[in-house]
Amino acid sequence: MTRMRILFGAVAMLLLLPAQAQLTLDECQRLARDNYPLLKQYDLIEQATDYSVANIKRGYLPQLSVSGQASYQSDVATLPDVLTGLLTSNGYQYKGMARDQYRIAVDLNQVIWDGGNLKARRDMAGKDGLVQTAQTDVDLYAVRQRVNELFFGLLLLEEKIRLNEDLQTLLQDNCRKLEARLGHGTAMKSDVDMMKAEWLKARRDRTALQSQREAYSRMLALFIHKDVAEIRDLQKPDASWPVSFESRRPELALYAARLSQTEARQKLLQAGLRPRLSLFAQGYYGYPGYDMFADMFGHDWSLNGRIGVRLTWDISKLYTYKDDRRKLDLTRMQTETAQATFLFNNRLQSTREQAAVEQYRKMMAYDEDIIAMRTSVRQAAEKKLEHGVIDANGLLQEITRENQARTECSTHEIEMLKSLFELKHTLNQE
Repeated sequence: MTRMRILFGAVAMLLLLPAQAQLTLDECQRLARDNYPLLKQYDLIEQATDYSVANIKRGYLPQLSVSGQASYQSDVATLPDVLTGLLTSNGYQYKGMARDQYRIAVDLNQVIWDGGNLKARRDMAGKDGLVQTAQTDVDLYAVRQRVNELFFGLLLLEEKIRLNEDLQTLLQDNCRKLEARLGHGTAMKSDVDMMKAEWLKARRDRTALQSQREAYSRMLALFIHKDVAEIRDLQKPDASWPVSFESRRPELALYAARLSQTEARQKLLQAGLRPRLSLFAQGYYGYPGYDMFADMFGHDWSLNGRIGVRLTWDISKLYTYKDDRRKLDLTRMQTETAQATFLFNNRLQSTREQAAVEQYRKMMAYDEDIIAMRTSVRQAAEKKLEHGVIDANGLLQEITRENQARTECSTHEIEMLKSLFELKHTLNQE
């Protein structure tokens, strides 16, 4: 009675436990993306772009510089000898300009109009960030294909393990029947040994399949950041065609970002040809000052300053403008050619994958009938063995053929699903 209560209690606890949810392909894709180290690259790109744009914007702030200078020169400005003698005769102490000169200066420059250069640089930094983000999208998208390969590889291994267990059960049943007949003298020991050898071979094959499944499970667990024990109960995805056969691959966004980046470089190149207008203020404390006549009579340091408007135009960029423009045109054409090549190869690959899906669907239409016929032949062979019409070797051949038909059926289904999701990956469609 006590054992019955314990048994009923254990059953009740199992019923109250939440059911283990099946692991789906979509969940694996999501977890792999969320846990892939490259995902941190997005934040790094955003921060770097923000810093670059912020630094460029500071170009509109006043630019302040401080400098110090000490010099000695071989000659200085002097007064004519007649004027020097006249000043001396009238009691003026004329020293002349000193050849050693000193100054501590402060320069202030404020941009009024820079020809759109700072705006073009800011836009260029933003486009560079978009290209890096798009490239990260492309690199991260490749993870989907690797997860697909592991997921469908596991599905196929699980199907093979299940079929192997069915084969072992079938071989064990026939082993028991042959052993019973051996006891009655209606079967030979070689027949029993032959059947047992096939059963042991099936057990050996199952060990190899289990090892492969363990390896695939470990790799998938690393991708989705789960324990290996949680990689079970994989759910077969629905065999539905993509919503659309138009490509939405992230590579197309990368090509668009590169074209936009080239356009931004062209605007920056044009901005470099325009003149720049700015305000400036300069001040220094030292000797000599701006009043050189007074500095001829005394060598005292003084404060000096000036303000004004400055117009600068670097016409040397005109020398290379045409060649720089041609280089940008070549870059744009290279990007457009790469985009056209990618679209062509993408359409070619999607066409090949559609044909593969159709091929497996057609093959699957025959698989169930083949299995039914092979099962019927195997069952008939078992009866023939009982009546001594065939030997154990003839039965083993039919068992092997039936198992092969079941394995091919499962393989065709998994390969069809894999090809279908490879097509969805090729197009980036659901």
